[in-house]
Amino acid sequence: MKTILTACLLFITTSGLAAETFPPGSWRDTPDPIAGTDAVVGGELSLFAGQYPKSFNYYLDNNVFSSELFGTMYETLLGRNPITLEEEPGLADKWTISDDKKTFTFHLDPRARWSDGKPVTAHDVRWTFDTIMDPKNLTGVHKVSLETFYPPEVLDTHTIRFKARQVHWRNLLSAGGIQVLPKHIYSGEDFNKINFEFPVVSGPYRIGKINEGVFVAIERRDDYWNRHAKRLQGVGNFSTLKYNFFAERSNAFEAFKKGKIDIYPVYTSRLWMKEARGQKFGMNWIVKQKIYNHQPQGFQGFAMNMRKFPFDDVRVRQAMAHLLDREKMNRTLMYNQYYLHRSYFEDLYTKDNPCPNPLIPFDKAKARELLRQAGWIANPKTGLLEKKGRQFSFQFLTRDQTADKFLAIYAEDLKDVGIEVNIDRKDWAAWARDMDEFNYQMTWAAWGASVFKDPEGMWASKEADRKGGNNITGFKNAKVDELIEKQKTIFDVQQRHAMARQIDQIIYQDYPYVLLWNISCVRLLYWNKFGTPDTVLSKYGDERSAYFYWWQDEDSQADLADAMQSALPLPPKDPSIFFDERF
Repeated sequence: MKTILTACLLFITTSGLAAETFPPGSWRDTPDPIAGTDAVVGGELSLFAGQYPKSFNYYLDNNVFSSELFGTMYETLLGRNPITLEEEPGLADKWTISDDKKTFTFHLDPRARWSDGKPVTAHDVRWTFDTIMDPKNLTGVHKVSLETFYPPEVLDTHTIRFKARQVHWRNLLSAGGIQVLPKHIYSGEDFNKINFEFPVVSGPYRIGKINEGVFVAIERRDDYWNRHAKRLQGVGNFSTLKYNFFAERSNAFEAFKKGKIDIYPVYTSRLWMKEARGQKFGMNWIVKQKIYNHQPQGFQGFAMNMRKFPFDDVRVRQAMAHLLDREKMNRTLMYNQYYLHRSYFEDLYTKDNPCPNPLIPFDKAKARELLRQAGWIANPKTGLLEKKGRQFSFQFLTRDQTADKFLAIYAEDLKDVGIEVNIDRKDWAAWARDMDEFNYQMTWAAWGASVFKDPEGMWASKEADRKGGNNITGFKNAKVDELIEKQKTIFDVQQRHAMARQIDQIIYQDYPYVLLWNISCVRLLYWNKFGTPDTVLSKYGDERSAYFYWWQDEDSQADLADAMQSALPLPPKDPSIFFDERF
């Protein structure tokens, strides 16, 4: 990262290479500028966490919830400034980068402790690395960024050195981003069976009560080793975060309106436009806000398994894209609240640098012609398409009933051209197992994004055969592989982004997904009883940043209780929050 390779001190390492030392001498531990100065500690925040995952172990289950939960319990060597995105101390209090950008030496803060009182050591870091890279462990997606390193060398109890096989702009992020686990607790166990019990942690929270399939509560640790760091004041304020699991979002919304959940992010336009109304909303007991910040834009789409018939033919995949009437869905089901995807890296394009990918139109004639070219002919008796005696019938693997109304429209248009789709609904855990094994034909997948684009995990050919990875479609393209390799040694972010746009335009032409839609803000509902930063959310975060920046406000709680008892309104809050106007 170019921004952090500045303002450094030079010294000579034991290897004789000039090196950059971090943090620089000018760095100071200062308060987080987003955190509220009035934040207090205490209380419980009740949250909606989606479906119960197959594992809380993020190394084994690569989902957003497990990542968030794991991140509260296990720390990384490096932290990150929430505004500048520059690296800051985490478990490591200082580190060096060799002049050739291939050797990274981390010194662990000697104050760092596990919750059982034992020190966090370099041996824990080495054991965590070895565990992730062990071929028998189902940690596929996490192996990608660490494969560039040789096994790290423990120099002493608090010092560990990573040496990379090749220069890569991501190397510092990868080594510094390992969530370190306690060797003395897990050594000798079958890592693939460590799913829900984590008795020893180093982070600010630990797991409390679990009601399997219903909720998990995590509890704030008063004895957290880094509790008094200035940059952590006003962050992680709730004594308890209670994550409630619901198989269907509609049930979670009903629980929210009853006050059993405190925050509800809205991903359904009908709910935002039609159901988030009535006395509780009109009286401002529930706040309804759109937050516009700098959250990176991911993408979502119907992923097609390119490894399997019939989606191993690009003409078929393109036809499937032309058969999805996105404009109709946006108009009739989503109140034109969304923009339609034409890219896998939407936030890399601007008005001054527009996306050249044309918007894929709903076009049955075009789809029929593509299918004809691919050898699909309608059976005159059934009307269904056939090829070499095989009928065009496929399974759509889904995990959420909210997809049904979209799939119903899609199914009708598919049927009209002779394609039969069957819905295969499973819970999250079963869906994830099928995805890990590539046991699907088509599914709905939504992906987040990072400020720093790294296309390797999802789009490199070598990742297409890694079970449990992110290249779920089996995408392989030699030109994309060449560009991925080339961008690894480029430290200038803008140059890398230019290459990512090239990659995007190649992927677009291969149709691994039927692209869907997205929205450029966070739509948030919450009970009007909390203290929040002026910006409400962080600069780059989604609704989850509220979990750690908000706090219990006794005055607001009392005002809400009085207003509800007396059927009186509370003062309104701004319906739209723009980060750049408030920070």
